[in-house]
Amino acid sequence: MNKRKLGSQLLVSELGLGCMGMSDFYGPREDATSIKTIQKAIDLGVDFFDSADMYGPFTNEVLLGAAIKGKRDNLIIATKFGNERDAQGGWHGINGKPDYVRKACDASLSRLGIDHIDLYYQHRVDKTIPIEETWGAMKELVIAGKVAHLGICEASPASIRKANAVHPIAAIQSEWSIWTRDPERNGVLDIAKELGIGFVAYSPLGRGFLTGKFSTFDSFDVNDVRRKYPRFQEKNYAQNFKIVEGLETIAQSKGASVAQIAIAWLLHQSKDVVTIPGTRNMQRLEENISSTHVELTPEDLKVIDLIAPFGVAIGDRYPDMSTIDV
Repeated sequence: MNKRKLGSQLLVSELGLGCMGMSDFYGPREDATSIKTIQKAIDLGVDFFDSADMYGPFTNEVLLGAAIKGKRDNLIIATKFGNERDAQGGWHGINGKPDYVRKACDASLSRLGIDHIDLYYQHRVDKTIPIEETWGAMKELVIAGKVAHLGICEASPASIRKANAVHPIAAIQSEWSIWTRDPERNGVLDIAKELGIGFVAYSPLGRGFLTGKFSTFDSFDVNDVRRKYPRFQEKNYAQNFKIVEGLETIAQSKGASVAQIAIAWLLHQSKDVVTIPGTRNMQRLEENISSTHVELTPEDLKVIDLIAPFGVAIGDRYPDMSTIDV
């Protein structure tokens, strides 16, 4: 597995593993299967694993901690704070208060069973307090040795600049994929390049949409959270699925799956980009990792631009976009 640099110092596998769906949002948990998948990823050269305290809530960090026990050396463990939930799954809003930052970090360290977090993200920007206060507390965690590098998620260029002035940001994590091209136009990629910050693209497969596995709205379990997302609504589904159908021709010409084309497309955007597709399925894991060997020519990239230009997807990314700081 090739490595890419996030910021000036953090070196990670170009393809990581997003662990969220192993514990929450996409159907019943299968912890034993998920642990095997994480360990298989390590065997295949993946060293970058992404979690958050809100996933589960809390159980995803416990799961990841169990999976990496005895394998911690040389792994890059990323987790997040800021989306405050209780143990019953209740939502308490976005919290960037310094006291909460400190408590959240200690709790994550305990659940993960590690002595430091390699990359600690502010999961969402708390618009009720100055971001400098949040990042002051995060900087303290670095000084204390509890955290090695800092990151920020779904943040505006203005917030990124302010946070970076307090402590260098290693990584910006935002949604970016063939059907979510917002970072290309909202200034986030530009400021990442300006400040030398790495970019971690989450949901590179559009929450599974770009796999082509879900051909209709009814493909999703009744309890699957994607049923609530505007882009997955039945009224938008058929139109959005045309993106997948358009990519199938390129996939066939490469002897690849649509999912592999979607991941390869991201990795071809810049050497500063890393992506973290999520799966708990061993076969899908291997398929995703094989995406790193798919070559796309400049002509291929132009064709993809025609199939899925900026703004092609119908519907918002989330039911409530007010939590996004852009």
